[in-house]
Amino acid sequence: MKVKICGIQDVQTGQYAVEQGADALGFVFAESKRKISPKEARKIIKELPTEVFKVGVFVNEELEKIQEIILQTGLDAVQLHGDESPNYCRNFAIPVIKAFSIESRADIIKIAEYDCEYVLLDSPKGKYRGGNGIKFDWSLLENFEARGKKMILAGGLNPENVTEAIRKNTPHMVDVSSGVETDGKKDFVKIRSFLEQVKNWEEIG
Repeated sequence: MKVKICGIQDVQTGQYAVEQGADALGFVFAESKRKISPKEARKIIKELPTEVFKVGVFVNEELEKIQEIILQTGLDAVQLHGDESPNYCRNFAIPVIKAFSIESRADIIKIAEYDCEYVLLDSPKGKYRGGNGIKFDWSLLENFEARGKKMILAGGLNPENVTEAIRKNTPHMVDVSSGVETDGKKDFVKIRSFLEQVKNWEEIG
């Protein structure tokens, strides 16, 4: 089971997450308390192993600006967390993770319109798109078919509930941000605990 730790803002946290087993790291370029500049993201990415999947998170951003940040930072994928259309998502040479806020079955049905490699299923919108620490109703995913897409589960995951989340939803990857924070900052103890839970979920679950 793969893990993405989102909202990385410094080298030490990024390196620690990777040492503990994180497969992907997220860098938020949209409005958020975890927002990072391309310059700072580049510094962190340069210090990470090449095999780690570096993901840039954007919300309704201009295409040219995203393309510029990809070149500037060395991102491996873009996560589009806004109202981007299926056509917009086809404009990238690197993999696209299209995020969906899940409130009803209608949101699940909408996923079929997109042909991107990954879909990220997240909680309903709060102050920001994503990173709000709220779990959505997993029962909405009953009979969900990814149809060739890799499903990433997000929204309110933490060390206490991630094993259950994996068992019920069988995602390709789980994504966490606020669930491994204390007072708005990444907490190394929680990061380690989360990764231990995920990597050993079959024994624990």
